[in-house]
Amino acid sequence: MHTPDHPILTEQQRQVPQLRWVDSFSRVLDTKFRIPGTDLRFGLDFILGLVPGAGDIISLGMSGTLVATMARHGASPMLVARMLVNVVLDAFVGAIPILGNLFDLVYKANYRNAQLMKEYYEEGKHRGSVWPVVLAVIAAIVVLMIVLVWVTVKIFELILGLF
Repeated sequence: MHTPDHPILTEQQRQVPQLRWVDSFSRVLDTKFRIPGTDLRFGLDFILGLVPGAGDIISLGMSGTLVATMARHGASPMLVARMLVNVVLDAFVGAIPILGNLFDLVYKANYRNAQLMKEYYEEGKHRGSVWPVVLAVIAAIVVLMIVLVWVTVKIFELILGLF
């Protein structure tokens, strides 16, 4: 996936302050920095992933905030579901040491979600209430964060038990 660090959403979409924030923050999380001499871009999500456990939890919370913001500003329930798949996949694979960091360099769930938002806006497929989906997103993120904390604690207990 070619991911330059320029606006994802259209200029018209960026007129909504919250969507401008989604666009900018998605890029900060996934494409803000470039590895010199390459086209490979990374962001805060990758950097946070270097901190075992806590970094993944913080990253998940930020990704969930982006999805919830997009849901409040026109994303259809189907679009939100697709975005959640991206976020959950990023969280689960991202929690695996080393492999998760490499995955973050390539997958870029937040950038993908902003791209999905742009595509769906351009196709005009945003109809109906999204509040049930927003509540489900929040519940799913809370449950996932609890599971990630539990797994992190168990891993540290296992490591400490070796000494």
